[in-house]
Amino acid sequence: MTGNKIVLIGGGVRSGKSSFAVERSLILGERRAFIATATRSDAEMNARIDRHQADRMNAFKTVEEPLELADALSALSDYDVVLVDCLTHWFSNLLLRKLLLDEILRRVDDVITILQNRRFHAVLVTNEVGMSVHPPTSLGRAFVEICGFAHQRFARAADEVVLAVLGTTLRIKPAAMPHVVERTS
Repeated sequence: MTGNKIVLIGGGVRSGKSSFAVERSLILGERRAFIATATRSDAEMNARIDRHQADRMNAFKTVEEPLELADALSALSDYDVVLVDCLTHWFSNLLLRKLLLDEILRRVDDVITILQNRRFHAVLVTNEVGMSVHPPTSLGRAFVEICGFAHQRFARAADEVVLAVLGTTLRIKPAAMPHVVERTS
């Protein structure tokens, strides 16, 4: 897709990834949509969702879709940029619906196919969970495994991959240009 990018932004909780994704989306186009995958489940989650909505400053049409991400993306062809926040909520929603790894990865592949044929920039936010402790429960281990395999697939499809850490961002794909020392002699 000429000119349109898939930008994958990963990082830990409170790393600055969502703020960076909003800022990046604001420069990528005037007609913006936001796909929210989180669901309101308790007071803390309600506050988190409200804070994210305020951060977007009404600059996006919001679509709440916790499960059918491929369908939501397909319906947004009239936009310049679509921001999805976040993939890990989507993975956990599918896992809690008792979908198995193969089915979740099939859905990941469906989303990637749609993104590769889109007419808009896609900015995807996700949590990097692979740098955490090894989960003690089977559900936790399944979640980490799904995230790992899915993130690898999204990263391969992405034009840009950005890591957010400590409130800063580092572009890791495409790689930065190598530093060339200019010779004076």
